[in-house]
Amino acid sequence: MTVITDLINDSSDADIPDAGHFQHWAATTLQTLRTASSADNNEDKPASLSIRIVDSNESAALNQRYRDKDNATNVLSFGCELPDTLLTQMDEIPLGDLVICATVVNQEAHQQNKSGTAHWAHMVVHGILHLKGYDHVDEQDAERMEALEVRILDTLGFSNPYTSS
Repeated sequence: MTVITDLINDSSDADIPDAGHFQHWAATTLQTLRTASSADNNEDKPASLSIRIVDSNESAALNQRYRDKDNATNVLSFGCELPDTLLTQMDEIPLGDLVICATVVNQEAHQQNKSGTAHWAHMVVHGILHLKGYDHVDEQDAERMEALEVRILDTLGFSNPYTSS
């Protein structure tokens, strides 16, 4: 599956993977989902995804505005909800936007003794799963989502992010 990834780095953090990594992680995630389910009516069209890297202040402001939470968070997902009649007319299918806080992701990787690259990949996979309708509000949904994350990350060559190192 073709994925058009628009990466916007508005962070002052220097420890951010290059655009090719984000592209690969997004394509692998969507390909794995496509293989798992053929329910996507527009699977032959390219998908588009915007990923914006921000600092803590902006992440906290967005988290407050959209989730009523008073802190910076690792990843926020903003889905693109368009009517099916419009989607069938488009050349690409917009998935939505991910906003990833570089400071939080890099701090979490360090605190959890994880590779920074592995944790960045996990945030992209996690965010895309949210864009595709997965959630972790209740235990059953969380188990389903985490199992998919583990499977996709394994495909990418990363270990289970839910086990301690």
